[in-house]
Amino acid sequence: MHRMLDVRAGRVELAHGAGGSAMAQLIAQVFHTALDNEWLRRGNDQAAFDVESGRMVMTTDGYVVSPLFFPGGDIGSLAVHGTINDIAMGGAVPRYLSASFILEEGFPLADLERVVQSMAAAARQAGVAVVTGDTKVVERGKADGVFICTTGIGVVPRGTDVSVERVRSGDHILLSGSLGDHGIAVMSCRHDLRFETALQSDSAALHTLVAAMVAAGGAGLHAMRDPTRGGLAATLNEIAQQAGVGVRLREQAIPIKPAVAAACELLGLDPLYVANEGKLVAFVAPESAGAVLAAMRAHPLGHDAALIGETVPDDQRFVQMTTGLGGGRVVDWLAGEQLPRIC
Repeated sequence: MHRMLDVRAGRVELAHGAGGSAMAQLIAQVFHTALDNEWLRRGNDQAAFDVESGRMVMTTDGYVVSPLFFPGGDIGSLAVHGTINDIAMGGAVPRYLSASFILEEGFPLADLERVVQSMAAAARQAGVAVVTGDTKVVERGKADGVFICTTGIGVVPRGTDVSVERVRSGDHILLSGSLGDHGIAVMSCRHDLRFETALQSDSAALHTLVAAMVAAGGAGLHAMRDPTRGGLAATLNEIAQQAGVGVRLREQAIPIKPAVAAACELLGLDPLYVANEGKLVAFVAPESAGAVLAAMRAHPLGHDAALIGETVPDDQRFVQMTTGLGGGRVVDWLAGEQLPRIC
């Protein structure tokens, strides 16, 4: 009989990643307890599950956010939300996730349990299961507490075709809500900044919002993307390049919370480039845009949705914006990352 882990006061040891009884104990008490489902209970190195008919989508991602806990979320829920959202942007219904944890020697077991419990709660709320995973432990100083790598699988309902290849000149561009909430919440926590209004990450799973948009827009919903690292600016530049169109934005139409705008001004940041984890941008045919926008605004995660611009013919594939003063500016790529380790 193995002694129980002291989750309250214990710390991760190299033995917890060595494949022996200590590792089995960690997996049983921390991971299986929180993430329990029929696939994990089998104890295999893989998960076998039935597949629905239709096209499947798959995504993979890594999460290295610092700090691990921030207003509105933590690395565990963020990993679930981010993976689900990448699947949902293809119009798919998320089904299964895998999770690989890289743990640093000395990391408090209480913090690990908190992360895993948060991941489990996010997965349950989204209706998906973490069906397989892996745990590795590295020496003290070789990581930063915990890194999480995920893979997700989803199924695209028959008749749904959402991809950048379908974007056309004249499409309306819809944004599901205010920009920069996640990035500024993390940065304020990282630098111990205080504002009159509490800043919260927008981290959320968007698949139910996407389902409402698909139902409302049908074939008129051409493409979606979640503006994470690099923010809205990077996302629009990516899509303009891939689709061979230009983008025209209206600054006054883009929702940004006053607290986020103030924080960006203080930190010398442009909110167009700040990461989001619970927002999406959609490209919709003009005749379907009204119905899709109404469906977004009727959903809790899209009540601040707005029409922010259109795609236009442009061989140079520029993203341009009409400013609030009536002038114009090019919204270009950043050479690097404005906010590192934001997800």
